Formats: sequence, structure tokens, C-alpha cells
Amino acid sequence: MSDPLHILKQYWGYSSFRPQQEAIIRAALDRQDTLALLPTGGGKSICYQIPALCQEGICLVISPLIALMKDQVSQLKARGIPAAAVYAGMSRRELDIIFENACNGAYKLLYLSPERLQTDLARERIRRMQVNLLAVDEAHCVSQWGYDFRPPYLQIADFRTHLPGVPVLALTATATRPVVKDIQDKLGFREHHVLQQSFERPNLSYSVLYEQKKREKLLDILNNVPGSGLIYLRSRGETREIARFLRQRKISADFYHAGLTMEERTKKQENWMTGQTRVMACTNAFGMGIDKPDVRLVVHLSLPDSLEAYFQEAGRAGRDGKKSYAVLLYTPLDADQLRHQLTTAYPDIKFVRRTYQALGSLAQLAVGGGLGESFVFDFPHFCQTYQLNQGQAHAALRLLQQEGWITLSDTAGTMPRIQITASREALYDYQIRNKQADILTKVLLRAYPGLHKGLTEISIGTLANYAGFTAGQVEQTLESASRESILEYHPARDKPFITFTKERVAPENLTLDLEQFNFRKERAAERVEQAIQYAETRRCRSVQLLAYFGENKTENCGICDVCTGRNESDVPADLFATLERKILNLLKMEALPAEEVMKAFAARRQDQVARVLGYLLDEGRVLEAEDGLLRIPE
Repeated sequence: MSDPLHILKQYWGYSSFRPQQEAIIRAALDRQDTLALLPTGGGKSICYQIPALCQEGICLVISPLIALMKDQVSQLKARGIPAAAVYAGMSRRELDIIFENACNGAYKLLYLSPERLQTDLARERIRRMQVNLLAVDEAHCVSQWGYDFRPPYLQIADFRTHLPGVPVLALTATATRPVVKDIQDKLGFREHHVLQQSFERPNLSYSVLYEQKKREKLLDILNNVPGSGLIYLRSRGETREIARFLRQRKISADFYHAGLTMEERTKKQENWMTGQTRVMACTNAFGMGIDKPDVRLVVHLSLPDSLEAYFQEAGRAGRDGKKSYAVLLYTPLDADQLRHQLTTAYPDIKFVRRTYQALGSLAQLAVGGGLGESFVFDFPHFCQTYQLNQGQAHAALRLLQQEGWITLSDTAGTMPRIQITASREALYDYQIRNKQADILTKVLLRAYPGLHKGLTEISIGTLANYAGFTAGQVEQTLESASRESILEYHPARDKPFITFTKERVAPENLTLDLEQFNFRKERAAERVEQAIQYAETRRCRSVQLLAYFGENKTENCGICDVCTGRNESDVPADLFATLERKILNLLKMEALPAEEVMKAFAARRQDQVARVLGYLLDEGRVLEAEDGLLRIPE
């Protein structure tokens, strides 16, 4: 067995572990069932990746998100670690090849969804694998007490009977005390064992700013806080509007949501990751598993429906440990909207049955058929065709998934994939005979090493750009090469999938667990009220968040809006913004001592000016030099 620290240095280049990482890794190597609680950015993936590399055999990683699986596999391959993932949209042949390779020891980690564990193909092949660890990512999905319950996670405990003696390592960044206990029970822990890193983020300043003019305040924040940022919004349309609003004001911004094609999403994410785009206006479809350490700012223009969601999204700021900001722009109307959305999120059973019947009609499935069948799903077209309210229909589909009738893919399709299957001689001969294919093949081999080894995701746009072709010419060339058996080509799929996990029944025979339905509705209502309470309570933000996750911290953070007096009643929001702007304008012209800054304001404002100036100094937006002069940092 290899030494974990040696593996860490060899593949990641780090000389030491983060808090709790080594203890979690040792527990996995000691074959002890363990629940690891680490905050967003706390390095969860290393906790199962290193045990996988320290031992003979393969680690199975259960993850609910295709995008997260693909991102992890890509990162591992870049480090020289063999890994693969299986997910919806793959052909039977692709699945067969990956599973067979895993049986033959070709990978150290294999990522798959919990639904995949229930298939005969997966179970048959996994029995032949030398599995050293079962890692369950986003483990809160197993609990109905949690905010993102996914029924297929409940099958993991049963699946463990096929892997006697193999330990389970469950990981999550968001779990309250009831969820912590439920995770261990539902995953069949042999004994309860939790290793937790504090959820405290001392470098992250949380603020709730009461603002009616949210766009103007957002612009003000972005102009005063340099660096990369994320703006979380409730709808796809809002992401486009905010991105356009910011671009019109000379801020580099783009938008991202699940309705974009895979090619578009990949390109937008790449531009943000590399700094070509400074700010991404997005729905919660963006950010999961993305390792960008230098995000300085996360702004929510709407209150999320749970503190778990808010904590996870806000936690994408400041992963590098440097001062960063998580800002919620809030009005009492946000609370009203959340409470109203709760009624939409739990539609009546009659509507759920109507939605289920429409699904069967859309898929043209007879009663008694459809088990295991998948079909491409255009949600807006579905709602339009059957005259369903989109909000209620989305909630009904989620309920049908929770009740085990269907599964929904978490991503709108897949990137195009190719593998060169011809011999080098046959490929060379093909290139000689086809000039266009010759140009494209040379670009492919330079841009994507290892095309002979397995199916590789490619970007049609990138290839077209480098080869000097149109996107259509690239696709045509790949299709032609595929017909001549030079390569295997799987075009992009830009629609999500729905799979029937049970035989279709008549709507009146659709069974739903009303007790569990009402239980989840009550828990959701509680989470909404706790989120509202966080926004409206004048108490240290960090202390509130930590208390929600079961940590009793009495010392205030000193850097949130409450601790700095940002929203104190003696400095109303509008006045605060006015004083703040005037102070910064004064110091932009010249460095001044604090006394001179104070003299620029009326005597009756002196106390309020002092409070605003103190806030700016605490936040590092104004610096005091050794000579006593105040200046704006460069």
C-alpha cells in the first residue's frame, strides 16, 4: 500500500493535507465506513481519489451529476490518473467497453450515477471488479430530511451486499444534524463514524444588503470589488438580462443555464475559468465541482430556497483562502416569492397524474411497456404540447422521479465524441486520399492526444477554428470518416433524457406515497422559513450559518454586514451608499488623513461617516498608510 502523502505530492504537488483530509483518507484505508463533512472548496474529491491510488483495485464513485463526473474524470486524466465515467446518452457499445476495461484494471476510478447501479449490466461487471472503495458524493441526496433528495441513492445500501467488506466513504458539504444521522442509516454504515471539518470560512465576508435597486447595487459592488465573480439568479431569462446589463456598462460578463447546448456551456465555462470572462450570470446549474480558487465575489440577486443551497453557492468564493465576498441582495418581496413558489413546487396529485399521462403519450408508450426505455425530452415543447404550466410541470416531474417512476438526466445532452479506430497505416492512406480529412486529422491529433485509446469529447467549434473550416464541414468530415470505419463518431446531443424506471401504468393506477410527499413538503417549508430568517435576523451571518449546520460558535466573524454595521438603522442603505461614494471620490483625488475626510461632511453626519469609513477600512477598500493618510488600494 502506497503512502497517502507520497501520492498527494506525486499527482497534486502538495506537501501537506488540508484539515481532516488525512484522517478521512486513513479511515478509508482502514476500511471503516465514514461520513466526511467538508465545506465547499474543502477538497472532498481527494479524500477518495488518494485511497483509490494507494491500493490495488478500483474505486467506484457514485455521483448524481453528469457534469461533475465528466469534470472530475477530465481533471484526473490531466494528472495522469486513469479514470472513466458512465452516464445517460452513451451507447450500449460505449458502456460495454468502459465496464470491460474497468474489469480488466484499466482505471483507478469509475464514476457512475446511482441509477446505473440498478442495471444488470453494471451489477454483473462490478462483481468482476476488484473494488477497493465505494465513494458516495453529494451524500445528502440519500436523505428525505435534506434539500436535494434523490430516491436512487436509497438503493446503495442494497447494492453494498454485492461488495462484502468494501468500505463506503460518503461525502457532502451540506448536512444538518438530522441529515448526518440519516445518511449513515440509509447507506448501511456498520457503525456511525463522522469526520467533520468546521464549515467556518474566516476569509469569506457574508452580507445581506437590503436593496430595492438591485441592478444598480450589483454594478456598484462589481466596480468596487475586483476579480472574478458569480451572479446567481432564479431564471434563465434573468441570466441573459443581467449579462447584457453588465456588458452595456463595460463589465466583462456572460450568462449560463442548463438550456444552452453542451458546446455553448463548455465554451462559456472555459472562458470564465481562464479569466476571459470576468463575471458569469447563472442559474444554480453552474458551479458544481468547478475548481476555480480565485473567485472573489458571489452575489445572489434572489434568496435561495434553502440555506444549504445558499451556503454551497456562496462558498464558491475564496477557495484560495484570500478575502472574498458573498452578498445577498434582499427585499421583503423575496420572502413572499419564495413562499409562493413553495405552492408551485408541490402540485396537487391530480396535476401529477396528468403530467405522467402526458409523458406516456409523448413517448408513445403503451400501458405495461416502457420499462428502462429512454427518450430525448424537450421540456418547453412538452409543456406547450400538453398545455402544462412549466413551473408546476417541472415540480411534477421531480416528484415522479422521487417516487421512482422516472429519472431525469441532469444535463442537456452531451458533447460530440470520437475515437480513431483505424490502424495508423489505414489512417495515413485515408489522409492521402482526402485532403479535407487530412487537415482535420492533423488538428485533431494535436488538440486531443490519445484519440486511439478511447472515446474523447471534442469541440466542433474549436476544431473548425483551428482547421479553417465551418462547423458544418467539420461534422460532415467526421461523419464521412465514420462511414469508412476510420473513426467512431458520436454527434452532440443537446436535449436531456427521461427514462421510465417502471412499466407505464394508467394515470389512475399511479401510486404515490402521500405521507412522504407531505413530509418533504413540510421540510421544504421549514427550509424556506430558515432562509428568510437568515436574511432578516440581525445576527452575525457566519454564526447563523454555522448554527444551522450544528456548529455552536459564540465569537462573531467581525467581517459580515452585521459585525461591521453595514446595515445599521442609523445609516440607512441609501445614505450609506451616498456617504460611501463621496468618501471614495475624495480619496480617488488624493490621499487624506481621516480628519480631513470627516471635515468634508456636515457635523450632523460625523458619526455615520465614521461608521462607513470604518466599514471601508475593515473591508480593505480603503487603506491607512504608516503616515496616517487614507488611500484607495491600487
